[in-house]
Order: sequence, then C-alpha cells, then structure tokens
Amino acid sequence: MAREQLNSAPYSWHAFAERQDLAAALAGHVAGRLTNAIAERGTALLAVSGGTTPARFFASLSSIPIAWNKVTVTLVDERCVPASSPRSNAGLVAANLLQNAAAAARFVPLYQEGVSIGETSEADSRMLRSLSWPLNVVVLGMGTDGHTASFFPDADNLEKLLDPSSTSTVLPVHATSAGEPRLTLSLARLVEAGFIALHIEGEDKRKAFETAMGPGAKKPIRAVLDAAGTPVDVFWAP
Repeated sequence: MAREQLNSAPYSWHAFAERQDLAAALAGHVAGRLTNAIAERGTALLAVSGGTTPARFFASLSSIPIAWNKVTVTLVDERCVPASSPRSNAGLVAANLLQNAAAAARFVPLYQEGVSIGETSEADSRMLRSLSWPLNVVVLGMGTDGHTASFFPDADNLEKLLDPSSTSTVLPVHATSAGEPRLTLSLARLVEAGFIALHIEGEDKRKAFETAMGPGAKKPIRAVLDAAGTPVDVFWAP
C-alpha cells in the first residue's frame, strides 16, 4: 500500500494494487473506528454508500467480529426505488453488509415506498435525529462527474445540499443525471463525522478525483473535502 498526503491537502491517499486488498484495509479502518466509538459512548453510527464499488468492502467488513449489536447503519444516500430493485442501496447493504457478524447491526433505511419524497425526507430527518450524532464513520463513493452522496452537479438544489451551515439532515434530490429522484444526507451532517473515507476504483475515477482537486470548476466532491474538519482518507485501487 502506498500512502501520501500533500502539505495542507484536504485528503490522505491510500493506493492498493488489488481491489480486495483495498476492501480488507478499509474494512479494518472502519471496524477500528466503530469499536472505538462503542468504547467511548456505547454505540456507533455508520453511514455507507451504494453503487457497484462497495460490495467487496461490505463483505470484508461484515465478517469482522466487533459488537455489531451496538452499531446502527444508515445510508449516505438512496434512490427512490423499492429495496428489491437492483438499483437500491438498501438492497445492496442487506445482501452484502448485513450478513455474518454484521447481521446483528440495526439498519435505518432512507426510502419509504408509497410516501412522497418530501414527506420521506422529513420523516427520515426525524428518525435519524433520534440517533447518536455525529456520525462516527462515513464511507463515500464518487462518480466520474465529481458527484458524491447525491450531490449531482445538475441537482436543482445543489447549493442547499452543499451548505455547510445547514440544519437539515436528509434532503430530496432531483437531477436529470441521477435518473430516479433521490434522498441524501446533507453535506453538513456528513462532514461532522469522526472518520470520512472516499472509496474509488479504476483509472477513470482516479482521473476524475485529480481533476476535482485541481483548478477550475468546483466539483461536489471537492466541496465535501474542503468542508470536512479533518483530512478525508481516499482509498483507491486500479
């Protein structure tokens, strides 16, 4: 593993030759942070992302024997689709993370079938605010357009999503590039986390990240890294 951090850079870079090695290393980091949180306050709160990238990481994390009955897992964001849909982040988490030792964890989904997106975001916010905040661990993903969570560059409420002083917990998202309407944790809640990891794979994602960190138009992922209280740990493998 190679690790590098530029002076004053808002991130630390962890590079791995193989994706399975990345998954195991990231799982170890996350499990350690959750264990520390449980020791300090009796519970731990973890927010994870969906998509196609995290399945290996979820599988690795699920087998680590920590006190999962004291861990609450929720989502960074979610598509407004049923859990049975292959595009559901809740379905991905259920099939890959909430297995083995991690089956004992509590899971709090975001999408509710048969309820409007506005009503769902308000109900989610009430539910999540009852948990032990701030988040202990956030694991983000990133698209080649520089979006993370559901902070799409063409979202009609992007400024609100990225407001670091926002009091909102869950917000609705409508963006043409997103496909379905979505629900997402706000930037303000994400950057409060004690440990933030960005999990990306492939040369296209590395190039997109490097572009986002460079000069020019500010991508949503850059807004998150700039607002975070501590450097974000970026885990990458080709």
